[in-house]
Amino acid sequence: MKYVDEYRDGALARTIAARIAAAVRPGRTYHFMEFCGGHTHAISRYGVTDLLPPSVVMVHGPGCPVCVLPVGRIDMAIELALREKVVLCTYADTVRVPASGGLSLMKAKARGADVRMVYSAADALRIAREEPGREVVFFAIGFETTTPPTALVLREARAAGLSNFSVFCNHVLTPSAIAHILESPEVRELGTVVIDGFVGPAHVSTVIGAQPYEYFAEEYRKPVVIAGFEPLDVMLAVEMLVRQVNEGRAEVENEFTRAVTREGNARAKDLVAEVFELRRSFEWRGLGLVPYSALRLKTEWSAFDAERRFAMADRRVPDPKACECGAILRGVKKPVDCKVFGTACTPETPIGSCMVSSEGACAAHYTYGRYRSAA
Repeated sequence: MKYVDEYRDGALARTIAARIAAAVRPGRTYHFMEFCGGHTHAISRYGVTDLLPPSVVMVHGPGCPVCVLPVGRIDMAIELALREKVVLCTYADTVRVPASGGLSLMKAKARGADVRMVYSAADALRIAREEPGREVVFFAIGFETTTPPTALVLREARAAGLSNFSVFCNHVLTPSAIAHILESPEVRELGTVVIDGFVGPAHVSTVIGAQPYEYFAEEYRKPVVIAGFEPLDVMLAVEMLVRQVNEGRAEVENEFTRAVTREGNARAKDLVAEVFELRRSFEWRGLGLVPYSALRLKTEWSAFDAERRFAMADRRVPDPKACECGAILRGVKKPVDCKVFGTACTPETPIGSCMVSSEGACAAHYTYGRYRSAA
């Protein structure tokens, strides 16, 4: 197949669904976690679950970078913008994430903070060049996909001698989160869910490759199938996972061969390694403190580290009690299990971050009418 519409062909989807239905074994239930928010979005948008047999259960994972950012990190950004009077640049979804005291970055902007929505890290760098008299901070978030662009603009900032540009780094790592879900006692105490295999993320895997997932297949006996974002990609991945489970295999398979290799993007990985190093731990919403799951700037890049430049103090803040976003990110609950889903919490009035981002499970379910299943 060469064109996008071919990956959305209804007749082909029904053919794959028939193969899956024929492959599942009587009395056996298959639980597959799609880690990436893009997959959650595709599953809801195209009604993939409507085509799957009831014995195949899709579990939503913590694959939305906006959703997993804890309240405390949003509070730190708001304080930076209000107290230090910096130009805070970030992606659009981040500005609407609810923080403490009923605030968000958008509401902080209404109070006078200079918060600007940008399309890329390069936009933040451009603002720093155009306004040399202002401190410009890029609020960097995202998985391995968005980390190389942040590293690139830092390299450009150093080469240009920009002293008014820095990064508030919140880049997190996919494999560490998967391992935490599988083995952490703290996460198990918060509630567990059966996972028979993973639909591996697409964009992340174009950077890190398929190799990092081999550990989960070997150590935990959990098959992983890397899939693209189109509905037929997801359905083919599910079929491949079902066959692996039936055959007692636990391997890493790559459905997304048109973009992902085993080794990944060597130049992007080298660029990240030049600028960033691992944090000992980092808080994820719903997962708590996850060891070695995030990045920070290396010491030699400390001049561009907003946390060091502005002496930002890390903080931990509990989620709103009414919000089940943490449990949804762990896969323990579905959006319709939350009492405020679709009522008090909507995309227009979000209580939790899962309703803010288009990659959030709650936003995907609400946008494409999946809230009707609550009835």
